[in-house]
Amino acid sequence: MSDHAGAVAERTPVNWKRIIFLFLGIFLFVIIYYSPPWPDAVDPMGKHFPLTREAKGALAVFMLAGTWWVFEVLPIGVTSIAIGVLQALFLIRTPEQAFKDFMDPSVLFIFASIMIGLVFTKTGLTKRLAYTMLGVVGENTSMILLGCFIVTTAMTHIMAHTAVAATMFPLLMSIYALYGEGEKKTKFGKALFIGMAYVAGAGSIITLLGAARGAVAVGFFKDIAGKGVSFFELTYYMAPLGWLMTFILWGFFMVFMRPEKKTIPGLRAKAKQLNAELGRITRKEILAAAIVLGCVAVLSLRSFIPALNAIDKTAIILISTLLFFILNILDIEDLEEIPWNIILLFGGAMSIGFCLWQTEAARWLAVNWLVLFKKANWFVFVMGIGFFVLIMTNFIMNVAAIAISLPVALVIAPYLGVAAEVILYAALVTAGMPFMLLVGAAPNAIAYDSRQFSAGEFFGYGAIASAILMVILGVFVMVVWPLMGMPVTIAK
Repeated sequence: MSDHAGAVAERTPVNWKRIIFLFLGIFLFVIIYYSPPWPDAVDPMGKHFPLTREAKGALAVFMLAGTWWVFEVLPIGVTSIAIGVLQALFLIRTPEQAFKDFMDPSVLFIFASIMIGLVFTKTGLTKRLAYTMLGVVGENTSMILLGCFIVTTAMTHIMAHTAVAATMFPLLMSIYALYGEGEKKTKFGKALFIGMAYVAGAGSIITLLGAARGAVAVGFFKDIAGKGVSFFELTYYMAPLGWLMTFILWGFFMVFMRPEKKTIPGLRAKAKQLNAELGRITRKEILAAAIVLGCVAVLSLRSFIPALNAIDKTAIILISTLLFFILNILDIEDLEEIPWNIILLFGGAMSIGFCLWQTEAARWLAVNWLVLFKKANWFVFVMGIGFFVLIMTNFIMNVAAIAISLPVALVIAPYLGVAAEVILYAALVTAGMPFMLLVGAAPNAIAYDSRQFSAGEFFGYGAIASAILMVILGVFVMVVWPLMGMPVTIAK
């Protein structure tokens, strides 16, 4: 038996791709970290932004993590651990700073959102919702995809897109189970889960309730440009683009990931039968739904009631987790079902994001990028800002990407005759749709837990989707938003 096992081991092929990208990440880290000092970034006002040793180290960790994440050299959560380790070993940040970000409130918000999804699955609410939805949309797989996308986008109008993704994920798992391919990877599976992540981002730009980035950007806009943006004004300009992207993304998936089956014969009848077999709604289902709806209501009202806005959103959503255990909806064994790989992924994303922010490496990047456009046409400048935010938000928190780039852009804009409004909205659009990396947004990582696609596949499809997004943004900046009354240029 041992000889046979040894022979099998000898025949196991060497994974050269993994080895190459493992050492590529290390090579990039070493080259950047040990390179001579880099020149300062200088803004149009002549202010210098030096790249310190710590900031250069942050860029080195950033490149290593990005390489390992995209090519899945290690499990994505383990790569995140490397982010903290490298910061501590190379004195880029203190261990307290590097590792405490793994328990940042945003990470715990994702944890609580995943717990909501777990409860929906355990109580049977997910199946009840899925079967009801399938009874409406029917047996055509393209319509099933469209129905899922529309529901996801609509929910982000009143819920954070992280919570929406966590709620939709188990529902989509139930729908995929009826596709009849087990756990096998299929085009339908890829479209279902990658699509959910993408449209959650598209929907999250439409209202201030979809994500925290909107409130942060509006705050910067008021401080720097001296203008306020109301809840409904933001929705007026963002809704056409967000909903258009939802339908364009559906078309995108129908082209690149057209389901193997055009229809699932008998699905509607089967869904109705399975729904009937669930019987009457149970006490635990009612309790779970009430808890979740209560938390969502409070989170939604934070934007309108100042007293509630003072309470942290993570504390509010974590109340649901506490109640699930207090009311015996969940027990200790359910903790073993949590995808810690995803939690660690976001812990690492927060750590590298804060590292780039606190060392001012991100500001150095932003200034160097934006000054390239200081003499450019106004349209090129706006699109340059959108592109920079798009790239940065795939690697760091979209709130941080906005906080880094928007102030610099708003200072440069008047010199080019660009209105502040178009800068704000263009940045918010691309900040909301990080389609390339799993760490770009929580819905991306949640979708990855379906095991229907690899990080490399997500990146490949995301690069194309991002190019489409930039084209749509260009059309809105040049044509649609001006027709809707948005100022895009001012007299110099």
